[in-house]
Amino acid sequence: MLAFAQRGFTLIELIVTVAIVAILSSAAIPLLDVAAQRGKEQELRTALRQIRQAIDAYKIAADEGRVGKKADESGYPPTLDALVSGVPDTTKPNMPRIYFLRRLPRDPFAPVDVPAARTWAMRSYESPPEEPREGRDVFDVASRSEGVGLNGVPYSRW
Repeated sequence: MLAFAQRGFTLIELIVTVAIVAILSSAAIPLLDVAAQRGKEQELRTALRQIRQAIDAYKIAADEGRVGKKADESGYPPTLDALVSGVPDTTKPNMPRIYFLRRLPRDPFAPVDVPAARTWAMRSYESPPEEPREGRDVFDVASRSEGVGLNGVPYSRW
């Protein structure tokens, strides 16, 4: 009599394998969500840093007399778009434009159909830090997102 060796997997072996793969993937999904949130938070930090540095550079240029301002103005940019579109350098005879940003970064937590300038909450120089509100200039920016970061701090307070 010839004995034929059967090769292959039994139904139990297949079920156990599928169960192990399902358990491993269910553990990986939350890690992927945290990694995606961490990536967006890093984008937010970078965008806030870029915009705030540009606002500070505008203020320095205004204090140096390179940007024209009236006596009752703070020297901060009137809008975020002024950082991208540039302003005339009043110290040079041909008045070339001074640019502070190549493009305005967007809030990574904002909807994609909203223009970049509208993704940011703005605080004017005249408003207190406890009650930030828009005004005649842009002193600071913050995220409009109502979410909370991995560090427990709301994005609007970054």
